[in-house]
Amino acid sequence: MADHDIERGGVNPTNSDPAIDSIQASEETSLLSENTKKLDYEATEVSTGESSLADDEASQEASEGRSPFGIISLLLIGVLIAHADSMLVLATYGTIASEFNALKEASWLTTSFSLAVCVLQPITGKLSDIYGRKNVLLISYVFFAVGCIICGIAQSMGQVILGRVVSGFGAAGMTVLVSVIITDLVPLIKVASWRSFVNVVATLGRSIGGPLGGLLTDTVGWRWSFTGQGPLLILAIILVALKLPSFSPSQEERPKGQPSKLRRIDFIGAITLSSSIVSLLGALSLGGVSFPWSHPLVIGFLISSLLLGITFAFYELKYAFEPIFPPTLVIQRDVASSYAIQFLQSAAQVGMMYSVPLYFKATQFTSNTEAGAHLFPAVLGNTLGGLLAGFIIQKTGHYRALTILASLISSSSYLLLILRWHGHTNWLESLYIVPGGFGTGIVFSSSMISSVAGVKKEDIAVATGGLYLSGSIGMMVGVAASSSVQLGTLRQLLLKGLSEFDNGKDILEEVISNVGSIKGLEDSVRKVVIESYVKSLEYSHMMSLGCTLLSTLIAISITEKPLKR
Repeated sequence: MADHDIERGGVNPTNSDPAIDSIQASEETSLLSENTKKLDYEATEVSTGESSLADDEASQEASEGRSPFGIISLLLIGVLIAHADSMLVLATYGTIASEFNALKEASWLTTSFSLAVCVLQPITGKLSDIYGRKNVLLISYVFFAVGCIICGIAQSMGQVILGRVVSGFGAAGMTVLVSVIITDLVPLIKVASWRSFVNVVATLGRSIGGPLGGLLTDTVGWRWSFTGQGPLLILAIILVALKLPSFSPSQEERPKGQPSKLRRIDFIGAITLSSSIVSLLGALSLGGVSFPWSHPLVIGFLISSLLLGITFAFYELKYAFEPIFPPTLVIQRDVASSYAIQFLQSAAQVGMMYSVPLYFKATQFTSNTEAGAHLFPAVLGNTLGGLLAGFIIQKTGHYRALTILASLISSSSYLLLILRWHGHTNWLESLYIVPGGFGTGIVFSSSMISSVAGVKKEDIAVATGGLYLSGSIGMMVGVAASSSVQLGTLRQLLLKGLSEFDNGKDILEEVISNVGSIKGLEDSVRKVVIESYVKSLEYSHMMSLGCTLLSTLIAISITEKPLKR
């Protein structure tokens, strides 16, 4: 192996052999195709753009007989568990918090998990570049399993929350690395198609998670919602350890001057980036819920996030040997556009999914189960949209027009909700949420392609982690924005509408804190309250509509790159 000249920010090859260069893998080329250098899942070296013919031949022999389907199938158990787990917690968090007399802290069972996921998502890709996909994935499974065990044996609310944090660290790798490995295995033109099948499994996990969590809680206890995941996690760890391809790293000594794996980890960058994300999400979690947005703690979190973000960017640009997440990646137009689209579409859909159950509980007095079931058409649309996007991109190689069209389709859904949902919604009108899920499903597939189509091969894993992070932050912003808009307008509407009634203020506080109390009100009062709820939810849908329209404008700016087969 040729010597390497090490410089800050990268490694430059010397004595490059044209015969070797001709068989280099590009970002569009399958790692399972002929004459292509295969990824070493056990470990990677600093990207040199150079390889030896012996290494290529050995790698090709190691991968013979392996298909993308067989390899990706190994990862689907983890995908199923990770997405089912989030719904398991939503179905059980009230019971868990009540057992520890900590109902006020119940939301932290989900918030702590989301924070942990967001912290590790942007750096998981880089860690897998350094230590190998397989090693980081196995560690992620172990973290997730340990977190579930902590939750299952916890003796206090704080211990359960700690378990959720540990599980969140694992879930970050379990979700991000699936997409990273897909881009390693198949040509870019087929990535969306393969990811759509993974999305089907994710949807299945979300669909069964809630009912399963409720069943376990009612029969054997909520602790089994966590410890019961153990057998599947053990199976997933064994399958990945034994079956995921592991190509032996070169037995040659590390070239003089090449940094160790530990030296390649950008600890300062990782800490400042993670701290910036935690501060931002802390403000979003507390603002408008536990404290008003003008509260010094919320403002302090926002200012800290900004300062830490600036510190991160400055250090990465000036001093980082190998940036954990290169800021120069984000300023690439197509990458930034893809991140913004993912963020906006996620915020819009989650805002809708927050509003829809509340609408049916307020207007038709449905149970929690029935209200939640009204979200299924959107989830189904999301799955079908992802499958269709994968098929179209694989057949045509085009994704820009698809992204623009999908954003418009999503916009039509939110517009229909504003114009048609006025309190007497029949089953056909309840399907107006389908275009929102359908368009978002398409965007999630096409934005994955647009975010990595123009980046260097060695940056694909990092870019993928950033895309997942933008979606996760979008979800938290969507919930925070929708709840703030809806609750803020609802309070103002109720103050005005109930001013003529006796005990109007008491009624206001009751119907805001307990939507189920609307059913027991007098007819005249109930009418005012329902109209106020409907109007406040319209403003929430307007927020979603604004996000998708902005997403459409941003999609127009994408420059479509040719995708090779």
